[in-house]
Amino acid sequence: MDDHVKRLAEKLLHTGFDTLSQRDQRVLIRIAERAHITRDIEADFEKKLSLGERLADSVAEFGGSWTFIIIFGLGLAAWVLLNSWILIGSAFDPFPFIFLNLMLSMLAAIQAPVIMMSQNRYAVKDRLAAAHDYEVNLKAELEIMALHDKLDQIRNEEISALISEQQRQLNLLLKFIER
Repeated sequence: MDDHVKRLAEKLLHTGFDTLSQRDQRVLIRIAERAHITRDIEADFEKKLSLGERLADSVAEFGGSWTFIIIFGLGLAAWVLLNSWILIGSAFDPFPFIFLNLMLSMLAAIQAPVIMMSQNRYAVKDRLAAAHDYEVNLKAELEIMALHDKLDQIRNEEISALISEQQRQLNLLLKFIER
């Protein structure tokens, strides 16, 4: 590993590079390379989704929308109206709508796992985003610490220069007084 990165670890984090987690090591390497660490988590995540996963997300998105609720409510109302009023003597699913209950149960049995798959995937994406946020925040914090060190170094150099100049002036005054 580059000595510059090891010195950064010791200077900024007060620890050895090898004792850091892989994520922290990656951040320090990015700092040493002066490279950005941000990336589009959403785009990276979307690239890796399979067709089934994208389909599950679409079903979950539609199933949790007002459009679905309205269409579903209208469909239920039409079913009840058709089997209660329009086809009074020859209804194919008369009250208590046993076939409708069967269809609703099957829909729920299929829709629930699909929505859970989608939610689990979003939880994974949230964890990736949180890990990325940690890396960005760590890099920002370390960069700020490095800036503070640079400012302290500049201030110390200026103070040393002022003290040196003051000592020179005192020496000149002492020589002037001695004459």
